[in-house]
Amino acid sequence: MGIFRILIVDDEVDFLETIVNRLKKRKLDAIGVTSGEAALDLLAEQLFDVVLLDIKMPGGMDGIETLREIKKIRPLTEVLLLTGHASVETSIEGMKLGAFDYLLKPIKLEELLQKLAAAFGKKSTHDKKIQDAKIQELIRYPSKVFEQDKKE
Repeated sequence: MGIFRILIVDDEVDFLETIVNRLKKRKLDAIGVTSGEAALDLLAEQLFDVVLLDIKMPGGMDGIETLREIKKIRPLTEVLLLTGHASVETSIEGMKLGAFDYLLKPIKLEELLQKLAAAFGKKSTHDKKIQDAKIQELIRYPSKVFEQDKKE
């Protein structure tokens, strides 16, 4: 697994700290926040490859609402949903909104690592396709580079 950035969003502080610490022990760049609002604030300032997002969060924003907003501001960021058995239907709704996959709580670390790696792989593939498309555009239309400079 390559180095990638993971944002974990869960209102259960003990769970959040445990997951962040376990990922950091495996040399992954993991940061945790306890609300959807905090996640969106962080995503507005920083890039993350994968977000691990709890669906059930009390207070302001639940996971599904947070997912919608994440996809608006960072559409290429992959989102893994965390859910209890009772809200599998909500997870399916999340998948329709662009979530990569979902995990049932309590999660097994190996399964989490596999899903994180798969989500990161998908994001990397998208990033590479975009980069390749930009390179092809530069090859075909090199004058566009200079047009961009004039606009700035």
